[in-house]
Amino acid sequence: MIKRLAPAPLLSLLLFVSWLLLNESASVGNLLLAALFGLSVPWFTEAFRPDKPRIKNWATVVRLGAVVLRDIVVSNIEVAKRVLGPEAAIHSRFVWVPLRLRDPHGITALAGIITLTPGTLSSDLSPDHRHLLVHALHCPDAAAEAELIADIQARYEAPLMEIFE
Repeated sequence: MIKRLAPAPLLSLLLFVSWLLLNESASVGNLLLAALFGLSVPWFTEAFRPDKPRIKNWATVVRLGAVVLRDIVVSNIEVAKRVLGPEAAIHSRFVWVPLRLRDPHGITALAGIITLTPGTLSSDLSPDHRHLLVHALHCPDAAAEAELIADIQARYEAPLMEIFE
């Protein structure tokens, strides 16, 4: 019965909380609208999600979330220094990051994490889903490219493999 009413409980909860945060109000009307959206959107979109994610390690989800939040703060500071400094301090480059991750939900999460982190942007996925094209704001040489790839694989891809595979 609960699965029919709320086919994606975490999505429902996320929509509920997001609605309240965006409206900055927990009035009765907003609570009712948040509940309506939280229950109806996943219910109406269920048919469009044939392959549902299976999270295997919730502790890793929490650890990865903390790493991503920290990286966002640190990257914001680094990007601000580069953007406000001399233009010669910026050496952008596109980098193909090889993927060991095979789960489509994990690949999507990885692309999202990379895009959320200032200074990097995921821009393409190879047709065979084995490489992710990442634009880096500062990647001056091959050594920096290798370091970027190693960081992405260690900090984000490895935990996502624990979570989804």
